[in-house]
Amino acid sequence: MKQQITKILFILTFVLMGCSGSIRGVGDMGLVIERASGRIQVVETTNKTILGGVKGLGDLSHASAVYSRDGRYAYLFGRDGGLSKVDILTQTLVKRVIQGGNSIGGAISQDGTLVAVSNYTPGGVRVFDSTTLELVADIPAKGEDGELSKVVGLVDIPGQKFVFSLFDAGEIWIADLSEVAKPKITKFREIGEKPYDGLVTPDGRFYIAGLFGEDGLALLDLWNIEKGPRKILQDYGRGAKKLPVYKMPHLEGWAIAGGMAFLPAIGRHEILVVDTNSWEEKGRIPVHSQPVFAMGRPDGRQVWVNFAFPKNDTLQVIDVQSMKVVKSLKPGKGVMHMEFTPRGEHIWVSVRDGDRVEVYHTDSFTKLTELTVEKPSGIFFTSRAHRIGL
Repeated sequence: MKQQITKILFILTFVLMGCSGSIRGVGDMGLVIERASGRIQVVETTNKTILGGVKGLGDLSHASAVYSRDGRYAYLFGRDGGLSKVDILTQTLVKRVIQGGNSIGGAISQDGTLVAVSNYTPGGVRVFDSTTLELVADIPAKGEDGELSKVVGLVDIPGQKFVFSLFDAGEIWIADLSEVAKPKITKFREIGEKPYDGLVTPDGRFYIAGLFGEDGLALLDLWNIEKGPRKILQDYGRGAKKLPVYKMPHLEGWAIAGGMAFLPAIGRHEILVVDTNSWEEKGRIPVHSQPVFAMGRPDGRQVWVNFAFPKNDTLQVIDVQSMKVVKSLKPGKGVMHMEFTPRGEHIWVSVRDGDRVEVYHTDSFTKLTELTVEKPSGIFFTSRAHRIGL
C-alpha cells in the first residue's frame, strides 16, 4: 500500500511538472528596474538571462525593492507612492496599492510579516501586512515643531523594529512593531541638519544617518540607545570649497571590508575610509568624480564605485588592502546601479543611457555579457532577503 501511494505521488508530481514547467528555486534570481516604463525584468544569474517582465508598476524613477523571506515575492516602492507585490517565479503582479503621494524606499521586518514604506508625501511611515498589503500601522513623522517631515533612510533592524530619519526635523526614530497595533516610537532630536539617507551595519548594531546640511554623520549604537546619537567625521569637508552636488550619495550602497567602512563623500571626489571600531577617519581615496554608490564585494576584497552626472559613464574598483583604485571601466553614460552575485564572482551593472545591463567578472574585470533592458536603474537579487537593512 505504501509503495502504491509513493508511486501515485511520483506520477502526480511528474504530471504537475509537465503542466507548469520545470520546478526551480529563487536563489539565483533577481530583478532589474526599468525606470521609464513602469516595468521590471526578472533575471537569473546562473546563465545570465532575462526570464520575463512585469508591467503596470507605476513611476519607478526612484524605485527600490525588498524580498519576502523565501525570496519569491518582491515588494517595490515607487515614486508615485505605489507599493507593489510581485511574484518573480510566475512574473506576475500580485497586488498594488497607492499608499502615499511620494515614497522613496521601504523595508521588510525581521520575521517577514510587515512591509514598511517611507514617504516624502505626506511624510511618515506606513506599515503593511506582507501577505495582503493591508495597512496595519500609520506613523506620521511630526518633528518637535509639529510639522510633518520627509522620511529617509528607513531600514529594518532585529527585534521587529524599523529605524528611519526625518529630513526636515533632523531626528532619528525607532519604531518597535512587536505589537503592531500599538507601535512604540523612540525619538532622538537634534541629530544634525538635514539627514538625507541612512544605513545599518550588516550586524544590525549601528545606524548611521548622512547629513546634507552640515559636514559629518550621525551614529546611533542600537545596543546602547540610551547614549543617543553622536556625530562622527565632522571635519571631513571643513575648509574646502563646496562643490555642486548633482546627485546625493546612497549610503545603503556603502561597503564594510577589513574592519573599515568606505563611504561616498557628499560633493567631493573622494571615498572616506572609517575605522568601524573607533568610527574615526583612517584615510581618503581620490576617485574619478562625485561618488554615488560605494559597494563592497561579498568577500570584502574590493569596493566598486559609480559616479554622479555628468561623469556617470565610469566605474572604479578599489583594492581594500592597498586602498587604491586598481581598475577603471567605462560601461557608458548613466551607470546607475551595481549588484554583486551572492558570492561575488560577478557584478551586474545598469547602463541607463545605453538601454542595457552589463555583467563583469570581478577578478579579471572582463565583460561577460550584456542584456537589453530599457532605461535600467536598480538591480536587486534575492540574496537580499537574508540580509539586515536591505
